[in-house]
Amino acid sequence: MSKKNTKIHFILFFACLFYFLTSYSQNKKQLLLSDALNIISNKHKVFFTYNPVVIKDQKVEVQNLQKLPLNQSIELLKKLTSYKIDYLGNNYYVLYASIKNKYYTNQKSLYKTQLKLLKDSINKKEEEVTVRGIVLNQYYQPIKKVNIIESNTQNGTISRNDGSFELKLLINNPIIFTHIGYKTEIVQTKNKFLRVLLKSGIELDEILIVGSRNNQRKKVDSPVSTDVIEIDNIKKKSEFLEVNQFIQNEIPSFNATKQSGSDGADHIVPATYRGLGPDQTLVLINGKRRHQASLINLYGTRGRGNSGTDLNAIPASAIKRIEVLKDGASAQYGSDAIAGVINIVLKDNVNQTNINSTVGFYNANNNSDQSKKGIDGFTYKADVNYGTKINKNGFVNVSAEFLSKDHTFRNGTNVRQKYGDAALKSSNLFINSEIPISPTMRAYTNGGYSFKNTEAYAFTRTSDSERNIISIYPNGFNPMITSNISDKSFTLGLKGKLKGWNIDFSNTYGKNNFHYFIKETLNATLLDKSPKEFDAGGHSLSQNTTNFDISKYFRSTFKGLNIALGLENRIESYKIFAGEEGSYASYDLNGNIVNSNTPINQIPTLNNKIRPGGSQGFPGYSPLNKVNRNRTSFSLYFDSEIDFSKKWLLTTAFRYENYSDFGNTINTKIATRFKVTSTTNLRASFSTGFRAPSLAQIYYNLKFTNYIDNKPVESFLIANNNPITNKFGIKQLKEEKAVNYSLGISHKASKNLQFFIDSYYIFIKDRIILSGNFDASSIDPNVQNVQFFANGVNTSTYGLDFKLNWCKKFTTSKLFINFSGNFNKMKITRINNKDLDLKTFFGAREQYFLLASAPKHKLILNAIYSNKNISLSSSITRFSSLRLLDWQINKPLSNFNNSPEERLSASIDDYGAKYTLDSHFSYKLSKNYSIQIGVNNLFNTYPTQQGGNTDSGGLWDAVQMGSNGAFYYSKFSVNF
Repeated sequence: MSKKNTKIHFILFFACLFYFLTSYSQNKKQLLLSDALNIISNKHKVFFTYNPVVIKDQKVEVQNLQKLPLNQSIELLKKLTSYKIDYLGNNYYVLYASIKNKYYTNQKSLYKTQLKLLKDSINKKEEEVTVRGIVLNQYYQPIKKVNIIESNTQNGTISRNDGSFELKLLINNPIIFTHIGYKTEIVQTKNKFLRVLLKSGIELDEILIVGSRNNQRKKVDSPVSTDVIEIDNIKKKSEFLEVNQFIQNEIPSFNATKQSGSDGADHIVPATYRGLGPDQTLVLINGKRRHQASLINLYGTRGRGNSGTDLNAIPASAIKRIEVLKDGASAQYGSDAIAGVINIVLKDNVNQTNINSTVGFYNANNNSDQSKKGIDGFTYKADVNYGTKINKNGFVNVSAEFLSKDHTFRNGTNVRQKYGDAALKSSNLFINSEIPISPTMRAYTNGGYSFKNTEAYAFTRTSDSERNIISIYPNGFNPMITSNISDKSFTLGLKGKLKGWNIDFSNTYGKNNFHYFIKETLNATLLDKSPKEFDAGGHSLSQNTTNFDISKYFRSTFKGLNIALGLENRIESYKIFAGEEGSYASYDLNGNIVNSNTPINQIPTLNNKIRPGGSQGFPGYSPLNKVNRNRTSFSLYFDSEIDFSKKWLLTTAFRYENYSDFGNTINTKIATRFKVTSTTNLRASFSTGFRAPSLAQIYYNLKFTNYIDNKPVESFLIANNNPITNKFGIKQLKEEKAVNYSLGISHKASKNLQFFIDSYYIFIKDRIILSGNFDASSIDPNVQNVQFFANGVNTSTYGLDFKLNWCKKFTTSKLFINFSGNFNKMKITRINNKDLDLKTFFGAREQYFLLASAPKHKLILNAIYSNKNISLSSSITRFSSLRLLDWQINKPLSNFNNSPEERLSASIDDYGAKYTLDSHFSYKLSKNYSIQIGVNNLFNTYPTQQGGNTDSGGLWDAVQMGSNGAFYYSKFSVNF
C-alpha cells in the first residue's frame, strides 16, 4: 500500500469515526444546565438568575434548543430537571430548587422571599440596584468563571472570559467572590462598579494546556509531573532577560549553556532538558508546535550535532506562563517530545499597559586585558505589553521588546585573544488575539516577528600565519562572525463547540532564517586586494503545521471520561543559500578561482604553506553547498482519560506518524494517578517515543576551518546522502527511538507546605551524533578530513526531580521558600561504529562532551519576602562538578612518556561544584510605578580555571553556570 493511500484510508477512518461519535451524541445529546440556559438566553434575549454552585454539574438531555420557541424551551427544562422556573417580568427568569424535604422546603421558602423581593425591585425600577465590575488576579489579569453570590441569598452569576460581570441585587447585600485557587473575597456594594482583586496562594490546581486534552484536568490531578512558571512571579525575584534564563533558574533539569567560539551556537543558545539533546524537547506556543532553528550545532558545543528551538526569539513580555511537561510525550504530540514538552502560554490580559526598562552590566575584573577591566557586557532592555477588548468578549494583546547586549571579554589564550559572549541586538513583536464569531465559536490568532543582529569573535589569526596578510593586519586579527537571524510565526485557528464536541482547527507557519556576515576578516588568497567583509550565505528552515483536534468529556461515564483525537499534517523545507564568491573561493596569483587545472606554482603560499581560501573565521557557503529540500509528515492520534473513581485516573495515548523520507512510526503511552489520601497522589507512566532526523542533519554540508589541538585544519562536513558517507558504511539516517518510565509522588503536608518527587528513566536508541574527522583521501584525493552525521550511540538516563514549597502569610506580609533540584546520570550503553575506528568515530573526547550535557545535579534554594510595597528575594544555586577532555588527548604519546594513562590524566579538565547567590530588591513607588535593583552571581563566582587547551580557546569551556561573573541591574516598571 502506498503512503498516499495510507493517508487517505486514515482520513476516511477518522471522518467515519467522528461522524459516528457526533451522530450518537446528537441522538442523545446532553448539556450542562448552565449551557442550556445560555443557549436560551442568547436566542431569545432573556435573562436567568440562579446559583451557579447549586447547578454546577447538572446535565439535561435536550433536543436542539436553537429550534424551539421560548415557551417550549422553558417547559422542556421544567420537565427534564427538578428545578422550578418562574417569570419575573422584564424578560427576567429565576431558577430554583424544588425538592420536597425539610431542608429544601426551607430553601423553597427562602426562594419565595427572594422572588418577592426581586419582583418588587423590578416593579420599582427606581429602587433597582445593578452592580457591574471586573474580577482580576494579583497581577491585574482577568479571572473567568468566578462564582459571584449575593450574601444570604441564592442570587448569583459567574464572571465572563474577560473577568467582567453584571449582577442585579435582591437586597443590596455584600457580594461573595469565590474561585478555586484563590482566596474568597467579600465586597460591600457601596459603588455600582467594582474592581475586585482575588489573591492566590501557591496555585497547585490551575488548569493546564500541556499534557492533557481534558479542559477539566487540574495540575494537581495530572498523572505525570508538570511544572508551571508564572512569569510575573519570576520577575519579582530575578531579572533574567531572556526566556532560556527564566526556565533555567526555575527548572533545575533544564540547562541553557552559553557558547563561545562555536560559530552559530554563539548566536542561538542551545538548551537541553534532562541532559538530552536540544531537539529532543518539543516547544509549543499556546499548545501549537513551534518551528525549530535552521542552525545545527557543531564543534564541542552542548547539543553537538543537534538543532533546537530558539526560545529567546520569543519576547518574555508576551508570556503569561510557561508550562513544562516532565515526561515523554511523543504519543501525544509527535516528534521531538522524547524528553518532555515546554508550552509557552501567551498573555491575554486586557485594559492594561505594562512598560519595563532594564539597564545592567557585568563585572569584568577577571580579564588579563587591562583595557577591558572594570565593567563590560552593558545591557539595555525595554519592553511594553498592551491588551484591549474586541467587541464584548474578545481581546487582542500586543508585546514589543528591544534588547541590546555588548560583548563580554574574559581571560583568553594565544589562539583566542577575544574570548567571551557574543554581542546582541534584538527586536521582537508578538500578538495574541481571540474573537467570538458566534455563541459557541471563537477565532484566534497569534504570532510574531523576531530579528537579531549578533557579533561573536572567532579564533585569533596571528600576524605570521599564512591566514593573514601583514599589509592589511600588521598585528594579526580576530575575525568577527556576525549574523542576521529572523524568526517569523503565525497561527490562525477556530475553536469552540459543535454538537457537544470541543473542536479546534488551526494552521501554524513558522520560519527561521540565519544569514552570516563575516567582518574584520580577509580572504588570504586575494592577498592585499582582499575585502575585510564578506556575505557568507546561510540557511533557513520553515514549517507549516495543520491540526484538527476534537475532544469531549463524558461526565456520566465512570467518574468522568475524556476522549480526544485528531490529525496533523506538517510540511518542512530546509535551504542552504550561497554567499558571495570571495567568502568561499580560493584564488591563484592571477586572481582566478583555483581548480584542478591550476598550476601549483600559481597558488598563493607563505613559508611554503598554501594559503587557505574563503573568509577567515567562517568560510562561506558555496553553490556546491546549496540545498533546497522538503518533506511532509502525516499523523493520527487518539488519547483518553478515564476517572474510574475519585481516586484512580488512567490515561492512554496512541499516535501513528508517517514521514515521506523514512516511513512510519507508532508510539503509545499509558499513565496513571492514584489518590492515596486527599492530599497525597502517586503517579506513574510508561511511553515510547521518537524523534525524526532533522532536515539539517540529513542535508547539511560545509567546508570549514576546525581548530584541532589549537591548529587550524580544513574539514568537510558532508551530507548524509553524499556517496562518500555511504562508502564509510553510514546508512540513511533513521528516527531516534526512546522508552520512558516515570514514578512520582506529590503531597500537601499542610496549607503552607507541599512537596513533589519524580523519578525517571529514558532509554534512547540510535541517537544522531556528529562523527570525528576521518581521512578520506583514499576515497577522494581532494578530501582529507571529513565528518558526517550518523545514528551513532545508545544512551540511558536516570534521574530524580524534587520540589518543596513553603509559604507563610503574616498580617501584612508573606514569606515564600522554594527548594528544588535535579539529580541526573547518563550512560552511553553502545557506540554503533561498526567497522570504523572507534576513537575517530566517537572518541573519548566526544563522549565526555555528550555526558557533560547531563550535569550530575543542580540545586536551587529561593526565598522571597514581600509586603504591600516591598519585595526581597535571594536564590542560592549549586552547580555540580563536571569533567571534560581537552585537545591534549589527541597529542602524540611521546609527549607523555608513551603512557596512555599520563595523556588521559593531562587531558582531563575538572570543573568543581560551585555556588552562586542572586539577590533582588523591589519597591512599589505608587499604584502604577515600581523599581527593582539586584545582582545575579553576587560574589562574582567563576568556574574552575583550566589551561589553554579548551575547545573554546579561553580558560573555561562552555559550562552551565557560565563564565561572565556578576551581573548588576536596575529596572523601572510602569503599569496602568
